[in-house]
Amino acid sequence: MDDVLLNLAGVVTNIGAYHILHGVDLNVRRGRVTMLLGRNGAGKTTTLRSIMGLWKPRAGSVRFDGAEIAGSETPDIARRGIAYVPETMGIFSQLTVAENMRLAATTSRFDDARLADVFRFFPILKTKWHDRAGLMSGGQKQMLAVARAIVEERRLMIIDEPTKGLAPSVIDDLIACILEQKARGTTVLLVEQNFHMARSVGDDVAVMDNGRVIHAGSMADLAEDESLQTRLLGLSLDSHQ
Repeated sequence: MDDVLLNLAGVVTNIGAYHILHGVDLNVRRGRVTMLLGRNGAGKTTTLRSIMGLWKPRAGSVRFDGAEIAGSETPDIARRGIAYVPETMGIFSQLTVAENMRLAATTSRFDDARLADVFRFFPILKTKWHDRAGLMSGGQKQMLAVARAIVEERRLMIIDEPTKGLAPSVIDDLIACILEQKARGTTVLLVEQNFHMARSVGDDVAVMDNGRVIHAGSMADLAEDESLQTRLLGLSLDSHQ
C-alpha cells in the first residue's frame, strides 16, 4: 500500500433519507491519474464530496497518505495539500479573476512560475484578470476553476467533470495541463464523461454503479475492450468522443 496516496474502504454516505454510497472501496496511486467513471447517478460526485468532508461518511474509512480524514472538516482536508474542483466550479462570481485566484492560494503572494503556467494553459485568464468572474462564459469559468487548483503545488487534485461546456481546443489544453501536473508529481482523481480525455490522461480506472466500485484496473485495458465498456458503462467509448 506504499504506492497508494488515497484509500477508501467501505465508505457509506447518506444524503438525508437517501442511501447513496453503499460501501465504496477505492485506491488512488501516487503520481498517477485515476479516472472515476460510471453512469449518471452512480455515486461519483458523492464519493468526491465524501473525500473532501462536504458530506460526512456514515461508515467506512478515508485515508490520505496513511492518515484517517473521514469526519475531518473540509478546510483541514484541503490544508493537507488536496485541491478540489467541483462540478459546480466553486468560483466567486462577484470577485475578479485575480481575487478568485488569491483566495485559492495559501499565501498572500503568487509563485510567479506557477502563475505563468496558469496563463500558458489558459491565456484568457490573463486577459480577464481584473474582470468579475461572473461575467465570463461557462467555459472560461471552468478554466478559472481548474486554474485555482494549480496555482500552488498540490499533492492531490480531485476534479469533477472539468470538460463540461468546453470547446475541443480548450479540452486539449486541459489535457496538457493535467499531464504536466502529473509529470510534476501531483496525483489526480478525475471524474469525466469525455472519453477522449479519459483515454488521454488516465492511468488507472475505477467504475462505479449503484454506489459501489464494480471494476478497478488499467484505463488502457478498459479503452481497448469494447465488450467490457458496454458491460460496465452501457456504451462503447469509441462511440462517445
